[in-house]
Parts: sequence; C-alpha cells; structure tokens
Amino acid sequence: MNSQSNVKKVIGVVSGKGGVGKSSVTSMLAVAAQRKGYKTAILDADITGPSIPKAFGLDDKAQGNGEVILPVVTDTGIRTMSVNSLLENDTDPVVWRGPILSGVIQQFWNDVVWGDIDIMFVDMPPGTGDVALTVFQSLPLDGIVIVTSPQELVAMIVEKAIKMADMMNIPVIGLVENMSYFVCPDCGAHHQIFGESHIEEIAGQHGVDVIARLPLDKEVARSFDRGMAECLDVSALADMVAACLRADNPHKHDGMPKPEGCDGNCSGCGEEGCASRK
Repeated sequence: MNSQSNVKKVIGVVSGKGGVGKSSVTSMLAVAAQRKGYKTAILDADITGPSIPKAFGLDDKAQGNGEVILPVVTDTGIRTMSVNSLLENDTDPVVWRGPILSGVIQQFWNDVVWGDIDIMFVDMPPGTGDVALTVFQSLPLDGIVIVTSPQELVAMIVEKAIKMADMMNIPVIGLVENMSYFVCPDCGAHHQIFGESHIEEIAGQHGVDVIARLPLDKEVARSFDRGMAECLDVSALADMVAACLRADNPHKHDGMPKPEGCDGNCSGCGEEGCASRK
C-alpha cells in the first residue's frame, strides 16, 4: 500500500455463487459504517461483474497521474474503486485472463490513494477462483462476511466458502442471509419464498454466527437500480458492522503474499520487502 493510504480494517464480502445479493450487502454495510461516523471505502474486486458504481449512481471516472489513482467518492463520502470507474463505457466487457484480473486487484490496493480509512469492504467475485484467491492471499483481511440465501443449494456452497477461509487462515465474521423472507404488504405476515432455511444448521456445524437476515424487498432492488444505495434503511446490518469493526486477523499481511515459511509471527523476520502488518 502506498504512503498516502492507511486502511485500518479490511473486510471481504463473499458468496459461494452469484445471485444472492453480495454487492448490495457490501454497499449496505458501507453505508451503515459511514452513517456511524467511520471513514469507509469499497474496493470492487468483482472485476468481470462490477456493480458498485451503479449502486451509488457514480458516473465520474477515476483520475490518476500514471503513478497513483484517486478513488471515486460517493455523495456521503464513501471512497470507491471499481473497474467500471476506469472503463470508457460501463457496458464494455472485461475479457481478461486470471493473472491480469489478479493484477488489477493488487493495483487497486497498492496504487489507489485511499487516504485514512477506518474500514474497507472488498466486494469479492462469487466462487473460489483466481481473483478470490488473490484477495485472500494478498490483501490484509481482518475477516470475511459470507452472504447467502435460503436455497438448499446455496447452503452447500456456503460450506465451500467457510472451508476456503479456514484453508487461508482467515476468520469468518458471520453470515448474512439475504432474501430470507418476504413481508406481505397487506397483512404483514412473513413468507419464506425460497423454502425453509437451514443456514443455522450449517453455521452451527462450523461455529459461525448468522448475524443478519434481510428480507426480499423490491425497494432495495429499485434503490440500487437508481443509484440510491445511500438512501436505504440499513439498520438491520448494524450488528454486522459492529462485528466487522471488532474483527482482527493476527495472520494478515499488508498487500503482499506471505514469504515462504512465514508463520505470521513477525518478530525478527528480517524478510526484505515484507509488508506485514508489523
């Protein structure tokens, strides 16, 4: 990370598959943290499916001088960086191979002038591919939030995400079950559109908490389509934001893969160029 940036807390927002509302949850977490008075940022690591600029109604492009890049700032002051902030047209496809995608993530972390940030949320691509692996290995993650929905298939994929985090020695802060239920506008009854959820069982098996359940709400989708994420009621994610701010990963390294043989104990390491947290 460059000398003009200081990010205190880095949280990855993960889903095992697409279509569960990971980017919307990322945006709402950032809005909730910003409203609490924390300086907040979003690194959009979903390179081939970037949606953060759209969610916040950001039309401005990122500016740079060939050495550093300035983030695009939302109306309430959330600093963002996304590949769509660099492309001439938002609809231009990103047809890049894995190593290039991974290089972009590292550039977003190292070359963007983030300034002083209390908490950064990283909107991860779905699955456990190259980009997700790059984020896990290269960014100093304090923990991850896993976003899921009630379908049985998704519950199975959640286990994959938890196991990957365990393999990479990154704490799972908790689960957000999105589209958990639908509230009838006429009678107020809660309906489980996707059937009965089994996420508590999966979470319990791995010692992870389900910290938030979000309803299926057309107003949320409408607000994101209109670029009005900062107008949403995000109170349901207050406990998750608090958990993210408490998270701490003693094994994290600052923007570089761990040197060979590194055990996370930085005392007397002497590894030249190692940008560990210590």
